[in-house]
Amino acid sequence: MEWTGEGLLIGVRRHGETSLIAEAMVVGRGRWLGLVRGGRAPKTAAIFQPGNTVQLVWRARLEDHLGTFTTELLTARAADLIADRTRLYASQLICELLHLLPERDPHDRLLGMALNLLDNAPDGAAIARFELAVLDELGFGLDLTSCAATGVTTDLTHVSPKSGRAVSRAAAQPYLDRLLPLAACLTHRGNASPDDIANAFRLTGHFLDMHVWGPRDIAAPSVRDALIESLTKQQD
Repeated sequence: MEWTGEGLLIGVRRHGETSLIAEAMVVGRGRWLGLVRGGRAPKTAAIFQPGNTVQLVWRARLEDHLGTFTTELLTARAADLIADRTRLYASQLICELLHLLPERDPHDRLLGMALNLLDNAPDGAAIARFELAVLDELGFGLDLTSCAATGVTTDLTHVSPKSGRAVSRAAAQPYLDRLLPLAACLTHRGNASPDDIANAFRLTGHFLDMHVWGPRDIAAPSVRDALIESLTKQQD
């Protein structure tokens, strides 16, 4: 079995004394792991950094085997990410979110969004929308298009923390203490205030915890809070 493709490295871990296992999001193939023999050699250390894009050749005797990767560096982002704390936090969170996807299941929309985020200045609203897209592709998408109570499609200001459906301003009034604010930046493009960005992450974090982190008994990425703080302070 063999294929060649372009992938975004999202993680590496040591294997034995000289090798490593690389994890990449590959166009048309999704999250894929492979053994890199000799991957821990000093001369290749700069290649195997999360956030880099590489050309991959995967080979295995059978399709369900781990297989091996041979690689060629295409886009080196790691050095630039390390030089910018907020970009580094964003890269780490994006990679952690991509880890949540099932193996060998294509998610090219998310991969495209991730590459766009990595190649541009950190954008809190765009990163929150990425979290929203992750929820959607895991099967837990929110319905932010119409009010759950009245069906109206305008003046949507809150979200039910149970159903994930939007609620209009008028319908939300009796239940404000039970609902989550719907950040405008999740449904509309444009400049977002620090409060709007914080509310966006609060919303996506609630549903990621409800549907993904909690059921899988894993903690939210530790870098997430640091990224939110950095993004909202930048906006002040």
